[in-house]
Amino acid sequence: MPLSTSIVAKLVGLADRHEELAALLADAEVVADRERFTGFAREYAELEPVIAAYRQHQQARVELDEAKSLETDEDEDIRELARADVAALRTSLADIEDQLKKLLIPKDPNDARNVFLEIRAGTGGDEAALFAGDLFRMYSRYAEDEKWAVGILTERSGEHGGFKEVIARVEGRGAYSRLKFESGAHRVQRVPETESQGRIHTSACTVAVLPEQDAIDDVALNKDDIRVDTYRASGRGGQHVNKTDSAVRLTHLPSGIVVECQDERSQLKNRARAMQLLHAKLLDAAQTEQRTEQAEVRHSLIGSGDRSERIRTYNFPQGRVTDHRIGLTLYKLDEIVSGRLDHLIEPLTQEHHADQLRKLADDSVV
Repeated sequence: MPLSTSIVAKLVGLADRHEELAALLADAEVVADRERFTGFAREYAELEPVIAAYRQHQQARVELDEAKSLETDEDEDIRELARADVAALRTSLADIEDQLKKLLIPKDPNDARNVFLEIRAGTGGDEAALFAGDLFRMYSRYAEDEKWAVGILTERSGEHGGFKEVIARVEGRGAYSRLKFESGAHRVQRVPETESQGRIHTSACTVAVLPEQDAIDDVALNKDDIRVDTYRASGRGGQHVNKTDSAVRLTHLPSGIVVECQDERSQLKNRARAMQLLHAKLLDAAQTEQRTEQAEVRHSLIGSGDRSERIRTYNFPQGRVTDHRIGLTLYKLDEIVSGRLDHLIEPLTQEHHADQLRKLADDSVV
C-alpha cells in the first residue's frame, strides 16, 4: 500500500527537522553547550535511518516516473526495457515504503532494559509447581543462548520439586524486547508422574515480565513549588521559643504534602530540618507510586492464574504448543521447552509490528 498523504507529510516534517538539527550541530554556541549538543546529536542519530530511507524513496519515485515516461517511446526495445524497469522499481518502491512504515513505528522505551522475570504456580497443586520449574528452566536456557545473565532474587520451592514462586533478574541486551510477550497465564496438559491411571491433568502458572526501572533514590525540590510559613512555636523550649516566629511549616504545592518543625530555637535550623523531612516524604511518595504502578502492571499482565485464563498451552501428549493470542500451533514442544523460544517470539513480534502498522495506517487516514 502506497504511503498516505499524512505519512508523507510526517516524513517531510522529519526531513525539515533533520536539516535544522544539522545546522544546530554546526552552531558554535550549541557546540560549546555540551548538554544541548548531546541532546541534538542523539535526536539527529535517531532520525538518520528514517531520512536515509525517505531519500531512497524520493529517488525511486523520480526513477519510476522517468521509466514510465519511456513506456510510450517509439522504439520497441526501449519500451520493453522501460516496462521491465517500471516493474522492478515498483517492487523496490514497495519495499522502501514498508521499511519507512516500520521506521515510523514508535519505539518501546523499555526494549533495551533488563527485566524481572516472575513465575508463580497457579491452579494444579504440585503439578503447577513442577511446571513453574519447567518454565524457569526454559527461560534460563533461552537466556543462556542469548548470552544474558540470570540471577534468582527470591524463590519458594514446591514440596515435590519446582517452584511455588521464583523471581529472577535477567540482564542482557534487548532482554525486555524479546521476553515482553511472555507475560500471562501458561497452561500445561500432561500426565503427572504421580498419576497411576494415566489421566491427563491441566495445571497453570503465571509469568510476569517487568522492565527494570531506574531506581528512585532522589527527588528534585523546586523552591517555587514550596510555600514557607513561619509561626510562633508552642510547648516546651523556653521563653525565646515562644516569643519568636521560629517554627516553620513547608507546603509542597504540587503534592499537597505539609511538614512542620519547631524543635529548634533557630528558624534557620527548623527550616533545614523541615526541608529534610519534606525531601524524605517526597522520596517515599515517589517510591510508593512506582511500586503501586508495578503492582498494577503485574496484575494486568498475569490475570488470576486460573486454567481458563491462558495465553499459551503446552500439550505434552501431543507434543504441541499453542499460543492462543495469535492462533499459532507448533508441534515443537521438546525444542521450545529446551529454550528454543524464537519459534514463538518471532511470530509474536511480527504480529505486534503488523498491529502497529495497521494503527499507523488508521491514524494516517484520520
